[in-house]
Amino acid sequence: MKKLAFLFLFSSLAFGAFAQSAAPAAQPKSSAVMKFKSEAHDFGTITEGDKATHAFEFTNTGSETLIISNVSASCGCTTPEWTREPVKPGEKGTIKAVYNSAGRPGMFTKQVTVTSNAGTGTQVLTIKGNVVKADENVPENKGAASPVAKPN
Repeated sequence: MKKLAFLFLFSSLAFGAFAQSAAPAAQPKSSAVMKFKSEAHDFGTITEGDKATHAFEFTNTGSETLIISNVSASCGCTTPEWTREPVKPGEKGTIKAVYNSAGRPGMFTKQVTVTSNAGTGTQVLTIKGNVVKADENVPENKGAASPVAKPN
């Protein structure tokens, strides 16, 4: 009897797993389209401590209003700013990326992810460059408390 009950329980679970409903119908995609002039920017060589800024310009080439719900950077060294108001078809907007190079010498590549109601959903923008150490012998790069040379 125990075997029969176990067989019945196992069969019920197996049939239940296969009897799940089909995946829910996909939401229709928005016809808002975010078309960027460029999706990547190379700052080239910048000096450590500089804040490198680039504005990615886009146009809504779709037939619906474009709404950007979020823009996030791949690390805390990059701060994004973006057009907060809805962008009507044919209008332009910007996504600005500000990279803080303080304490970050060397090559860098960072991503900025844009989430919107566009048919693509998310779009990734890239900034890159090379940060060189500031020359410590240049007076404007020295700290306020620079050593004073003693006379001989």
